Amino acid sequence: MSELSGTERTRHRRLREQGRREREALFEVLRAGFVCHLGVVVDGAPMVVPTVYGFDQDHMYVHGSVASRSMTQDSVVCVTVTHIDGLVLARSVFEHGVNYRSAMVYGVPRRLEGEEKLAALRCLTEHVTPGQWEYARRPNRKELAATTILAISLEEASVKVRQGPPGDDDDPHDVWAGVLPLAQVWRAPVTAPAVAHPAPAHVRERAVEPS
Repeated sequence: MSELSGTERTRHRRLREQGRREREALFEVLRAGFVCHLGVVVDGAPMVVPTVYGFDQDHMYVHGSVASRSMTQDSVVCVTVTHIDGLVLARSVFEHGVNYRSAMVYGVPRRLEGEEKLAALRCLTEHVTPGQWEYARRPNRKELAATTILAISLEEASVKVRQGPPGDDDDPHDVWAGVLPLAQVWRAPVTAPAVAHPAPAHVRERAVEPS
């Protein structure tokens, strides 16, 4: 299995034991979510924009309005994805922490056009809601023209994961310590007021409670 890059930007300097070198670790983080934060520099100042993403073996795909300044960058950007799995509550406040999975991807974005743009939009849509690309109406020319799709290579990436209980077993303070887990789940779909159709199976099946 190939390893992630080891550049100066992606080298693990602190808490190296939480670093992951396997490329599959990056894919695990990307598969687990659908919102990323795109970090860019605009007019000499940093800007961090939340947006949905999709990905394949080689690229992340992010989208936005053609009018968005975050979508017009020709220099290196940083994309981050973070999942919080729980609060780590130790005996000492100093030792408190978070169980998390995170990835950082660096690269110069490339704006996509034509069939490549449409394929990336499909990739993004299917990552967010599998089955939706075939179910919903495809974007028309006007909608495509109003949308920018950026491809960012996964060549330069870093992953960190923190799991497990607090690490202060030798602390003499006699209080409870442990992990408060956090889980995010899909609930039953809510049909729009003007829609007469029930939610399709590929939407209902994602919910943890019945429709």
